[in-house]
Amino acid sequence: MTKDRAEALAHARTVVVKVGSAVLTGANGLRLSVICSLAEQIARLAASGRRVCLVSSGAVAAGRAAFAMKDAGNSLPGKQALAAIGQGRLMREYEHAFASLGIMCAQVLLTREDLRSRSRFLNARNTFMNLLDWGAVPIVNENDTVAVHDLKFGDNDQLASLLLNLVEADVYVNLTSAPGVLSAIPQEGQDASSIPVLASIDDIEGLDIESLCGAKTSAGTGGMQSKLMAARRAAQLGVPTLILPGKVPGVLDRAFAGEGLGTWVHPSRNTVSRRKYWMAYQTDPQGALFVDDGAARALEERGGSLLPAGVGRVEGEFEAGAVVRVMHGERQLGVGLSNYGSEDMRRIRGMKLADVEALLGVLHYPEVIHRDNLLLHAAV
Repeated sequence: MTKDRAEALAHARTVVVKVGSAVLTGANGLRLSVICSLAEQIARLAASGRRVCLVSSGAVAAGRAAFAMKDAGNSLPGKQALAAIGQGRLMREYEHAFASLGIMCAQVLLTREDLRSRSRFLNARNTFMNLLDWGAVPIVNENDTVAVHDLKFGDNDQLASLLLNLVEADVYVNLTSAPGVLSAIPQEGQDASSIPVLASIDDIEGLDIESLCGAKTSAGTGGMQSKLMAARRAAQLGVPTLILPGKVPGVLDRAFAGEGLGTWVHPSRNTVSRRKYWMAYQTDPQGALFVDDGAARALEERGGSLLPAGVGRVEGEFEAGAVVRVMHGERQLGVGLSNYGSEDMRRIRGMKLADVEALLGVLHYPEVIHRDNLLLHAAV
């Protein structure tokens, strides 16, 4: 496994690096020494022939420090206002740091809608590819100033996981305030060791994830649980994840030189297509279809499509073409694009195809969800 990690890092051509607020900021705002060090390390990666896309948090924290007012930013509009103040300051420091190294950087602010639309996704992809081909470093953040709940990625871990598909990344590096994925709950006055390798993201099933990974830092919005969710998504795309202690000096240099820092999450052996990855994660599920035992076996064991006869219950309100969860009892099997809206689904659930045609007058789709539009074990 150590050899696999070394080979993957050595041969990676395109790298997505995500850095969190807890690494970039302190009590007095942005930590300029960290930004300069990060830029220097990325410059060395670029000099080795790699293309680097940087996903950077820190705008809200930078704005909060710059606009020191009691209770500023406690509401959503307040946080969005702080992001408007802080984003320019964040980019100014990145521009100074990269310019001193002879590297151009570019600001890219995204909302989920930018990746939800297939045409806008492809247009964004072309923009990123041009920037990377020119040797520029795209610096990406969520457009917090205008994003509303339905358009928010949730946190930059999830945004970075979607960028892996967009820029066709080979490795995903997540710089966090923790030493990696911890093996136990830290005790007072003691340090818990990090798990060096997760051969599969499912290796975490034996851990108390809520206790180990549920906590968030005061500066950030994610937490280790969010990072593992992003790692699971990356694994499905065939991209390994390296969760590194971002506060360790020269951590990127040391990791790419072969030092075994942090936690390495291996990619899945059964990867999904980039189209199916985009389909599953471009929006949150709008409802749920609960299937019977036979349908669950057909989906998981035989790679089949979901037919109306296998659906027992419909939850939520959604239109045809919406992403929905596929549930077997309390267990989520995956997500997929429903060919029918919730109103029609409630009418045809449990029916054979001939009865569906008789009820609706025409059978546009024999499948509720075609297997090509279904992602099993989705990380949502």
